[in-house]
Amino acid sequence: MISGRGSNLQALIDAIAGQRLDATIAVVISNRADAAGLERARSEGIEAICLSHLAFPTRDDYDRALVKELQARDVGLVCLAGFMRLVGAPLIEAFPNRILNIHPSLLPAFPGLDAQKQAIEHGVRVSGVTVHLVTAELDGGPIIVQRAVPVMTGDTADTLAARILEEEHRAYPEAVRMILDGGWRVEGRRFVAARYPTSAST
Repeated sequence: MISGRGSNLQALIDAIAGQRLDATIAVVISNRADAAGLERARSEGIEAICLSHLAFPTRDDYDRALVKELQARDVGLVCLAGFMRLVGAPLIEAFPNRILNIHPSLLPAFPGLDAQKQAIEHGVRVSGVTVHLVTAELDGGPIIVQRAVPVMTGDTADTLAARILEEEHRAYPEAVRMILDGGWRVEGRRFVAARYPTSAST
């Protein structure tokens, strides 16, 4: 599910094409008709549809419509890839521990919007990316994968975002693979993997 250009979608497409991820993308859904990622998906032969939130009276009504579209395609895992909508109870309850989100900070630091700007303003020396399970708490679900990115002297929110994005493209396929491989569990707030994730060098 996307709202913009779909660069993390492309990372998943590339991981599947390169046989680093054993999965099939059933559908790409955007809440915005002008999202460039829709055409990106179509060019790869993937079904892509726009389901605008503006057509629904409430957030829950929209989420129920999303559930209907996803279930109609027998979707087993939902990946939020730049989907700029808060996910509500109807969607979370339909896919418990089966919705992933990627966030450009080392959660729980800097949740919400403008995480890179928050990192710069706080003067941190290290930021990064987090892939986590989606819960009702904003950016608060169990953490699956994190990758650190140093904050350089002279960095702006934009330059930091560009370097974090490179790590996002590595982290998201890794997290999806861990979920699909199975054997993991959630203990309290912790995601416990079946095995340790592969290192960046492998």
